[in-house]
Amino acid sequence: MQIPSHPAEHCVAILGASPKPARYAYQALRLLDDMGYRVVPIHPHFERIDGIPVVDRLANIQEPVHTLTLYVGPERSQGMIPDIIALRPGRVIFNPGTESSLLEDALNAAGIPSERACTLVLLRTGQF
Repeated sequence: MQIPSHPAEHCVAILGASPKPARYAYQALRLLDDMGYRVVPIHPHFERIDGIPVVDRLANIQEPVHTLTLYVGPERSQGMIPDIIALRPGRVIFNPGTESSLLEDALNAAGIPSERACTLVLLRTGQF
């Protein structure tokens, strides 16, 4: 999947989205939204975060995802590997603390690019 050049054409799913301002997942949601990206927060227990509709699970995302950014640890993402592969995101970002060799191996086998990086740093340095 080609990464669009304009933020509004770029759908970013946030696995482990949070309504708590101190959390990096929340800060990423705010920065992505402020920069004009289409954001799809994923969390099973919230309906909205800052007015943005939340999807309860990966399978319920209704549009192509260009970037899936992870804010769940490897113990939680392990059970989601089939759903992440089925989503076929254009890339997956492993934020610090989310690294999972099992998921990385599955992504590599499926031909889905991934990187170990910080979404906030990528955004703030123009590398997203």
